Amino acid sequence: MPHDGHDHTDPPDDLTLRVKALESLLVEKGLVDTAALDVVIETYEHKIGPKNGAKVVARAWVNPKFMAVIKEDCSTVIDQEFGYKGRQGEHIMAVENTPDVHNVVVCTLCSCYPWTVLGLPPVWYKSAPFRSKVVQDPRGALAEFGTTIADDKEIRVWDSTSEMRYLVIPERPAGTEGWSEDQLRALVTRNSMIGVEEAKSPETDL
Repeated sequence: MPHDGHDHTDPPDDLTLRVKALESLLVEKGLVDTAALDVVIETYEHKIGPKNGAKVVARAWVNPKFMAVIKEDCSTVIDQEFGYKGRQGEHIMAVENTPDVHNVVVCTLCSCYPWTVLGLPPVWYKSAPFRSKVVQDPRGALAEFGTTIADDKEIRVWDSTSEMRYLVIPERPAGTEGWSEDQLRALVTRNSMIGVEEAKSPETDL
């Protein structure tokens, strides 16, 4: 199961080929500007992407009241606090990792994903092997990302749908007492907000 892309020796899957063919046809007919497409992709990957989610997580780490309210109504709160709203982000539930519970998100039917806080979904998130294994053997699936979950810790697998998407609030790393929100954001990764990895430790070379 690839974690950050696909093996470039493998041929693209059928959906990828269809998308490329459609893109080529639209560009050829002058209906789509490739530069405009690049801007959209860049925006979702870097601006409307994991950096947005990291701001939400960092705020939750330093503000217990904020943590409580986003667990009640995440979509409304992040719209009011940060202005994050739009397609694929209308209904988001925040789930908190704790010493007793580890949450991980999957979409077993397709690739529903909270674009407004995580950007575009990674290739592996949409892959059949990940979608199957994380449900049948969540500990094994997480181990493939280098994440070991103790046997006595509950793993909750959340299945995203078109009606509900999920944002994992990873556990705050030890040794970050007194850190500002800006400092904490650097420890939050896309994968930690999906739940396949933990947040970075303070010792990580940022």
